[in-house]
Amino acid sequence: MKVPRQHMPEQPPLLRAANFTEVNLGYSEELARQEALRCLQCAKPACTDKCPVGVKVKEFVELIVGGNYLGAVAKIREDNVLPAITGRVCPQEDHCEGGCLMGKKVTPLGIGYLERFVADYEQRHLDTNQLPKAAPTGKKVAIVGSGPSGLTAAGDLVQKGHQVKVFEALHEPGGVLVYGIPEFRLPKQIIREQIDYMRAMGVEFETDVVVGKTVTIRELMEEEGYDAVFIGTGAGLPQFMGIAGEHLNGVYSANEFLTRINLMHAYEFPNYDEPIVDFRGKDVAVIGGGNTALDSIRSALRLGARKAYVLYRRSEAEMPARIEEVKHAKQEGIEFQMLTAPVEFLADEKGWLKAARCVRMELGEPDASGRRRPVALEGSEFDLPLAVAVIAIGTSANPLIQSTTPGLKTNKKNYIEADPMTQRTSSKGIFAGGDIVTGSATVILAMGAGRRAAKSIHEYLCTGNW
Repeated sequence: MKVPRQHMPEQPPLLRAANFTEVNLGYSEELARQEALRCLQCAKPACTDKCPVGVKVKEFVELIVGGNYLGAVAKIREDNVLPAITGRVCPQEDHCEGGCLMGKKVTPLGIGYLERFVADYEQRHLDTNQLPKAAPTGKKVAIVGSGPSGLTAAGDLVQKGHQVKVFEALHEPGGVLVYGIPEFRLPKQIIREQIDYMRAMGVEFETDVVVGKTVTIRELMEEEGYDAVFIGTGAGLPQFMGIAGEHLNGVYSANEFLTRINLMHAYEFPNYDEPIVDFRGKDVAVIGGGNTALDSIRSALRLGARKAYVLYRRSEAEMPARIEEVKHAKQEGIEFQMLTAPVEFLADEKGWLKAARCVRMELGEPDASGRRRPVALEGSEFDLPLAVAVIAIGTSANPLIQSTTPGLKTNKKNYIEADPMTQRTSSKGIFAGGDIVTGSATVILAMGAGRRAAKSIHEYLCTGNW
């Protein structure tokens, strides 16, 4: 209990604020073994109970202590097919580390850091040509969307012997992992390596397929012979504030902003044509307080922004972003303006954004989310000069699949209705999970839905019972 948590090596703030190289550098073997030795090896590990995919933390940490790193990552992979990704972007403080008994008195075990360490070790040392293959069942499953829920379902199902094919609308698999999370937090190469691992397991991938346009769910089942379909398309439709000036040049949704940077290689300018405005010397703000907001503004800073603001209508205590990401952003020079909200965007004579008219807020009574509702302070308006504003206040369901799949029930917000335990929808053979069911959530919660769906799909394919 007296041994401190081992610090994660990082790029220095001023250096990393000017590049897109990963911020956290990873544990060495010495740091990983030292951190693993802190584990109390609880009789009833609450860390596993709080993990949405049920990773056996106690067992894999014990294997690290013994120096068996490949055994440790194999233990994780029994429940989590994406350890190199979750080790980097999962909010462990809300899940496994939040359940760590040590956290009652000292800093909890660095479970995420240890998971990342063994996953990266595996990438350097494992021969994926030696991966075992399950005996084929003759059943075919289509996975729509290659985000965290789809990849998890695919990985679990292929290990049961089913033929699994993942359909992705964009030109590179990975879903929100590849288009929505910047390089400095989750390098694209890490995602590609995890996808290649899944290919070695036997999962097939087909990109540039917009299910609902290129092919429908019914066509997949009735014409292409898929026995079951899992819909894991996420919630990719951006939400806006509904204020004047959102149409101006220089105002982006976070979805568009991050997709342009991540998939159109803005972070590699001038090797690639920059697909957004020149940020050098300009003032930029993001509106919102989640991880997507911080990803956006930290990206803008790296693209050369002079001043980079976070405008959030509540206080820092209510921000949903990860504590580590907030710390990193502050270290890099991001300016946080709390209890502040734009009410209008102002244009110059050419129709480009020149400022955001903002108001100061105070917190009133709690709203439906349990957080105190922000209330505008009368007479507090001020203009904040800006060249670019990024709206990162959430997303909603894209209606394409729902509108082209007869009999698929949705709720009033157009999310697909699915049983929370089995992920079964109103249509036989069709399952759904992740953000397209729950609305925007975290990578690990989407993965939990993918695991439940895979278990349910396997039962359905084995029994035929619906």
